[in-house]
Amino acid sequence: MKPWHSLLLALITVTFLPVLAPAQKTQSFRLESLSPKFAELIDANAKLETVASGFGFTEGPMWDPAGFLYVSDETINKIFKVYPDGRKEEVIALGDPDGNTFDQQHRLIDCASVLRAIIEVTPDGKYKVLADRFEGKRLNSPNDVIVGPDGAIYFTDPTLDLVAGEKQEIPFQGVYRLDASGKVRLLTRELGQPNGLAFSPDGKKFYVDDDEARNIRVYDVASDGALIHGRVFGEEPGGKGDGVPDGIKVDKNGNLFVTGPKGIWVWDANGNHLGTIVMPEQPANLTWGDPQYDTLYITATTSVYRLRTKTRCFVPYLRH
Repeated sequence: MKPWHSLLLALITVTFLPVLAPAQKTQSFRLESLSPKFAELIDANAKLETVASGFGFTEGPMWDPAGFLYVSDETINKIFKVYPDGRKEEVIALGDPDGNTFDQQHRLIDCASVLRAIIEVTPDGKYKVLADRFEGKRLNSPNDVIVGPDGAIYFTDPTLDLVAGEKQEIPFQGVYRLDASGKVRLLTRELGQPNGLAFSPDGKKFYVDDDEARNIRVYDVASDGALIHGRVFGEEPGGKGDGVPDGIKVDKNGNLFVTGPKGIWVWDANGNHLGTIVMPEQPANLTWGDPQYDTLYITATTSVYRLRTKTRCFVPYLRH
């Protein structure tokens, strides 16, 4: 989620009435290549398709092999199933749902900002809290979540969606690991506002965005799971009102697709910016989908888009 969107939460009443998304800068879809490698990932003639529109603010896309996406709407306060033909089905009504993932048992895991918790969304449209505290103190507002190669749940906990009037109990914005026993382990507290996160395909590197610093950080993963040798992987600068580093997805070769100013920035594993997918609406997150997992599904403000690529995904909960 972008920092300016946290301001919207202050306008939501205790009944979480929808609010209008802020006006967006007008721009057209295009591919801005900075390296010949960009064309190896996305065809120069690739077409962006609109899957569905009419949302408040879209986040947390997750492709289900049954043939649909889960999509969070942070202003309508619901999670939907969105089908390739644009149909929407409500899954659950929940104050400010954010990032989603599947665990290795194919349970839908959501960052429930208003609940200040990581939850499991159950098939009957209810939820179960998996974690809402660290060392006895309430989490801030969990933002994005992934499952690691080890099967544990990893999530970021900035203050971007901390409910207006509620107290921040943890005096920092952390990145955490949640294991099967329910234990929450702090991995790092050095980011200003941690957001999107991802593992490299070999599990040896861990990436996390910092909205405040407008950069992507990378860590080495130690044998005990600790994050070490943190450093800046890439910068995504922009002007006031532009997008910031948010959702991250990685392909099978370790290339990163990261939302940022104007659209989606594509990076190779060495930190080289290969090009940008300029979007008609500012994106917040993205996921791989379709049977071959070669299509990017992108949540961008009021809409969901798809873009066919020439590469395929890396997703830790899938067998590769």
